Amino acid sequence: ICVFNSPFSNSRSVAELMIAEIILLARQLGDRSREMHNGVWNKVSKACYEIRGKTLGIIGYGHIGTQLGVLAESLGMHVIWYDILPVMPIGMSRAVGSLEELLVEADFVSCHVPETPETKDMIGERELALMKPGSYLINASRGTVVDIDALAAALNSGHLAGAAVDVYPSEPLANGPGFESPLRNCPNTLLTPHIGGSTEEAQRMIGVEVATSIVKYINSGASVNAVNFAECDLRAIPSTDLTTVRIVNVHQNVPGVLRQINNILADYNVNKQISDSKGDVAYFMADVTVNNPKEINTIYEQVTAIQENIITRVLF
Repeated sequence: ICVFNSPFSNSRSVAELMIAEIILLARQLGDRSREMHNGVWNKVSKACYEIRGKTLGIIGYGHIGTQLGVLAESLGMHVIWYDILPVMPIGMSRAVGSLEELLVEADFVSCHVPETPETKDMIGERELALMKPGSYLINASRGTVVDIDALAAALNSGHLAGAAVDVYPSEPLANGPGFESPLRNCPNTLLTPHIGGSTEEAQRMIGVEVATSIVKYINSGASVNAVNFAECDLRAIPSTDLTTVRIVNVHQNVPGVLRQINNILADYNVNKQISDSKGDVAYFMADVTVNNPKEINTIYEQVTAIQENIITRVLF
């Protein structure tokens, strides 16, 4: 069963929340609001700043990172970013050569990277120590990216002036009491329950995007944005082409299956094909020119007869 993700639809919602948190942190509004709710009037200006002219460092310059950079520049911030892939900068933002360079230079650091073995504890005690004294850290990417204990220590020591965290290494399965974290009660620390993409607009767009992906998978075999399945796609067969069919095959990821499939297709004109695998399952697509319907049935029967076949479809 192919399960699809929606990686783009909530980008604007997350970026807007990051902007809100940057301003909230710079003005210590989280602490001031809590004090007022507790009946304490504490009007202060010390260590409260405008964000105009400050430097925002974005780790991961993808869909969210680029939108965040555009919004931050519109508020007068300088934007730098670090990404492992070469990306075209937008606006006046500029790339830096290393994570360390970004951490040393930025007043605000915002993380927007996926959860991978390489990003686990990407921001730990060493990286936090590299950040400017009095700087701020924001994490709305994945809960494993930041070492929470190290972050709590940096906040309580005063090295960091504040932090905003929306994701955690372990999160409750349902709403209600019981949330525990070393970050609770840290100074100038905004904690939110993984709501970066929780807006009406984002949820509506997520539904549309996922539904579109499912329809494309059914109609053309495209599996882009699948989370448990190899991601493959081929350009569409023109509607005027009445002699080409698309063979879509899911099979066990073991040696020799592709050779068997290609041996079956060897007697036909294969216009294009693609194959990829994820874990124990492999995915294969090929556009084949056929002369009559009997050839389609022959191909289908031969491919489905392969011992490692899981499912085979023929698309027109």
